[in-house]
Amino acid sequence: MKALTDLEYLRLNKFRRFWHKFISFFVAIPGFLWGVLKAIGSFFKNLGLKIVEGFKYIGETFVRGDWKTKTSYFIMGFGSFARGQILRGFLFAGLEIAYVLFMITTGVPAMSKLNTLGTIDTWRETVTIGGITVEKVYYGDNSFKILLYGVLAIFFTIAFIYTWYQNIKQNRISEEILATGKPLKSGKQDLQSLIDDQFHKTLLSLPLVGIILFTVLPTFFMILIAFTNYAGPNNLPPENRFTWMGWENFGQIFNWNNGSTSFSATFGEILLWTLIWAFFATFTNYFLGMLVALAINKKGIKGKKIFRGILVLTIAIPQFISLLFISKMFAKDGLINSTLLQWNWINEPLPFFENRTWARVTVIMINIWIGIPYLMLMISGVLMNIPSDLYESSKIDGASPLQQYFKITLPYTLFVTGPYLLTSFTGNMNNFNVIYLLTGGGPDTNASFSANGAGETDLLITWLFKLTVNKNNYYMASVIGILVFLVISILSLVVYNIIPSVKNEEDFQ
Repeated sequence: MKALTDLEYLRLNKFRRFWHKFISFFVAIPGFLWGVLKAIGSFFKNLGLKIVEGFKYIGETFVRGDWKTKTSYFIMGFGSFARGQILRGFLFAGLEIAYVLFMITTGVPAMSKLNTLGTIDTWRETVTIGGITVEKVYYGDNSFKILLYGVLAIFFTIAFIYTWYQNIKQNRISEEILATGKPLKSGKQDLQSLIDDQFHKTLLSLPLVGIILFTVLPTFFMILIAFTNYAGPNNLPPENRFTWMGWENFGQIFNWNNGSTSFSATFGEILLWTLIWAFFATFTNYFLGMLVALAINKKGIKGKKIFRGILVLTIAIPQFISLLFISKMFAKDGLINSTLLQWNWINEPLPFFENRTWARVTVIMINIWIGIPYLMLMISGVLMNIPSDLYESSKIDGASPLQQYFKITLPYTLFVTGPYLLTSFTGNMNNFNVIYLLTGGGPDTNASFSANGAGETDLLITWLFKLTVNKNNYYMASVIGILVFLVISILSLVVYNIIPSVKNEEDFQ
């Protein structure tokens, strides 16, 4: 066997190290997923232990507490009132009154019908009164309101139980303070505390309520919609009423029911195209933006500010205007085709947006024009932070510019911008503007796609939009929304915890 030269041996070792890292990346994925499952199991285990401890705490407090504390179990705030803490008493009592009124008037009626989402249909009757024929409408159950108010009742109940527990806890603390001979805080002192040592709670309370009302609650509501046949406000089956469908909607995605209206093929193809689009939209912009940044920042280049300014102008122009204008330029009778035909370079218009492959390549190429300026600005900042000593030392050792790029510039840049690449990839999976404003999801050349409201360049996000706006198919849009969330969240968590930027933060420090 021929002996390896030193250079060949180094190259072989380099290849082995690269292959080892490549394999290690994928080997680490199952371990990470197992770690996530263990963390979820640990969370629920700890939650169960805390609930048990809470019940024990409540029982002990009731047994050891005085009559004021015992009364507070049924009339929230009573103990605070009796001990002179009027402000706390009003807050606890006010929440209990609000909860009771809401549950009596709205919450209990809605929750009692959650299992069926209503059984009484809206119906009409034509009657003649004084020779005039009129139509009387008898409104039945409104499933949308039943589900909405039912979800609100669940969240309100959770908040009430937590506040009720805090009410009991405050009574016990107050008893312990009075037992030591110390006075309790007055209402004025409580208010001062909220703007002093407890100001962080005051500051975070409003955002927390906003997150629950405008993020958590709508997300929970959307998840429930996926298990119904709610088709939208203008197409309810029947009017104002819909029902639970269980896992049937998910069966259409995964082809469990083998029905003629199965969404499985459409979902699979659009998911694959979404991943392909996200990959090319992310890495073409990244590497081309890096090359532009390197070219502009190279020593000896004149007019750097002018070049940067021209590229930044593309960021300043709203995409709504620029993308619509570009879509007209690449249309069948647009400026580009007209010019090429006039110059006799082509015999017929190029199908930029009429052919599936052409359309997908076109949107990727146009997205490069949109994304390069952002990457150029970001990577320019990264390049300025690379120690110049690294380049000088490598130059003394005889490294070529290409070797400096692959050995210094690229590894450093990838390390620093690793988290950005991940967020950019997930952001491109939900990139609504580029696809919808350029092609509207078209071309609509696939009959099965069109039947399900999708086009050849639709991403999952644009398909969701068209399902709701054009097809009034809210329940399938909710199912797809859940699956998109699962795909993106799992992908993001796995990659984020494996990339060197997170695992080896000290490497470039």
